[in-house]
Amino acid sequence: MEHIVTVQDAVTAFEPWMEPTDAELDAIDAEMPVIRAEMELLDAQIIVFDRTPCELDERRIRRARRRVLAAHRDHVNGANGQTGGAA
Repeated sequence: MEHIVTVQDAVTAFEPWMEPTDAELDAIDAEMPVIRAEMELLDAQIIVFDRTPCELDERRIRRARRRVLAAHRDHVNGANGQTGGAA
């Protein structure tokens, strides 16, 4: 008879080697302004999902799109407090 272990993944899911490394956490930290800007854009889009956007809604979405683009630009250029990035 062959035993099938079904709880192996649950037992090993919290092994120390599965935690994010310091480099991965730093990369997430560096990308947080982009993530926040994208969340703000998504929130603005969700607000008008089931209605016709008014002028204020359209401005909010445009502003959020500009923030996403600026956050992406800053992230790519290394303007997140890092030195030596392209300007």
